[in-house]
Amino acid sequence: MAELLEHCAQARFVWNLACEQHAHWRPGRAAAPGYNEQARQLTEARAEFAWLRAGSVTVQQQALRDFAQAMSSFFRGIHRRPSWRKAGRDEGFRQVGVKSEHVQRLNRRYGRVWVLKVGWVRFRWSRAEGVKSYRVTCDRAGRWHVAFAAIPDPIPAPGNGQTVGLDRGIAVSAALSTGELLVVAGFSQGERRRLRRLQRRLARCARGSNRRARVKAAIARVKARVTERRKDWVEKISTDLARRFDLIRVEDLDIRGMTRSAKGTVERPGRNVGQKAGLNRGILANGWGLLVARLQHKAAGRVRKVRAAYTSQQCSACGHIAPENRQSQAVFRCVACGFACHADVNAARNIAAGRAVTARGALQPLGGAVNREPHLATSAP
Repeated sequence: MAELLEHCAQARFVWNLACEQHAHWRPGRAAAPGYNEQARQLTEARAEFAWLRAGSVTVQQQALRDFAQAMSSFFRGIHRRPSWRKAGRDEGFRQVGVKSEHVQRLNRRYGRVWVLKVGWVRFRWSRAEGVKSYRVTCDRAGRWHVAFAAIPDPIPAPGNGQTVGLDRGIAVSAALSTGELLVVAGFSQGERRRLRRLQRRLARCARGSNRRARVKAAIARVKARVTERRKDWVEKISTDLARRFDLIRVEDLDIRGMTRSAKGTVERPGRNVGQKAGLNRGILANGWGLLVARLQHKAAGRVRKVRAAYTSQQCSACGHIAPENRQSQAVFRCVACGFACHADVNAARNIAAGRAVTARGALQPLGGAVNREPHLATSAP
């Protein structure tokens, strides 16, 4: 796999050069070079450096195209600004212009794909029909993956007119308005013990040593199993919800902001940093963002986002809002009407009803009017 690692290194090198060019831009300076100018510079670099010329020009040019697309998405507000890629973490490259004879099925379980300047590479067959590009990646556990670009059709709506609300949490990964409580599988007890042993061993390793690299790879393999369970859980739950309900309502959460670090700066350090870090890990471990993203892919046009304000404090039976209604993480008991149920299920029912509460405390159905502060009328001059 040395040739594949060379492709990854060259694609990362080209990406980081493009990232450095855009990092030097400041207001008042000339615009950073676009793809056409960078492609011309790549031709000059390949003529000067033999190690770069030995690689695939298609892989290197595609890295520039991916960077240009990433910058376009950043300026449109779709994604964050593209950042530097690091060896051992961002290992991968993309191949385009794939012909039908470049992907062959060998038997029921295996196939092979043609990689430029590498040759035929076997892979475990899942689906690869009518593809025109693919991406080869290597994760931190040292496993190679090939992903073929194919957009599946959305799951058709069942046509039963049913609506479900989805409340995401930490103790309960997803609570449905139907009363179902769904929990993603995390670390087993044996995996937790092994992870702690490996982390203690890592702390005793010398930086840059081969032993440290082996321990880091072992830690990555343990974490990779948990990541695969989470992705498998998300795929199964999202498919099930898309098949069962016509409309799926979820909370409109800024997960990137919610998982931002609370360390602060040296001059102004943050507070409760350890608790906030634990909350961030819990949010990411439950796959909040991935679940909604896959729902939007599979149930295209049938996912609605509802404001999350006061959904956990509002009674789904009478609509009374009070902090005292939420007695604990799992217990909800309305102080007005006495209605009681699981707190996450109550919030999911409010989400399913499309209820939202404005900052001034007024109920706001989806698309309804929002109360406004009174303003003094001013006479026209």
